Amino acid sequence: MKLTSYDIIRRPVITEKSMAFMGDKKYTFIVDKHANKSQIKRAIEEVFGVEVEEVKTANYLGKEKRVGVHFGKRPNYKKAVVKLTEKSKGIEFFEGM
Repeated sequence: MKLTSYDIIRRPVITEKSMAFMGDKKYTFIVDKHANKSQIKRAIEEVFGVEVEEVKTANYLGKEKRVGVHFGKRPNYKKAVVKLTEKSKGIEFFEGM
């Protein structure tokens, strides 16, 4: 299955910690579980028109949840922290936050 740039980037992560990272030109995204670092770098550069210096990824297991007597599980996901180069412009999506 061929992943497009828009399939790789699922959604941005907007937390206090990720907002603090933005001062260092680091942006956080939830990405496709099967995407590797080079695919994530290419997707961010293509979608947002920026230059990526490095990509750090982490795989997370979904939490076990319970509602009454019923047990369930949230899905597993992958998070990527993308650092832009010094001369690169910021990502406009995050600028107003």
